[in-house]
Amino acid sequence: MRKGIVYLNLFICLKLDQLYKLVELEVKGHDTAVLKSYEWFAKTAARELGITVGNCWSLRKPNKNRLTLLKSVFIYKKHRVQYEIRTQFHFLQFHNLTGSTADTFLEYIQRNLPEGVAMKVTKVAVQALPKHLVPPEQAVNVEESK
Repeated sequence: MRKGIVYLNLFICLKLDQLYKLVELEVKGHDTAVLKSYEWFAKTAARELGITVGNCWSLRKPNKNRLTLLKSVFIYKKHRVQYEIRTQFHFLQFHNLTGSTADTFLEYIQRNLPEGVAMKVTKVAVQALPKHLVPPEQAVNVEESK
């Protein structure tokens, strides 16, 4: 009975690590200087961990959201106020990560996220081909052997 418990524990410990071809961060905020500083921080942290840094870019123009409100709540429709919210976007790409490295890196990056900055993470995983799909060279060899 104890052997079964030991084998079960070994099976749980030997779980394979996920591989990621690409991890993309989309960082958005209102202050350009804060986003540039955070981009520098993320690149430096990635280099220290030995992660390959890919393309890093930002949109040229920010998203502008305009909101028009009345100065007075109930009357004086002629008197209005306009508020404008500008949102800047920065994109960072990191290539060829293992699951444990990606989790450690993302946890460190997210803990040091500045105030007023939002982050969206997109992961592209590497997966093996299903057994019913065969590459073209092997398919020809299988048909010839029949």
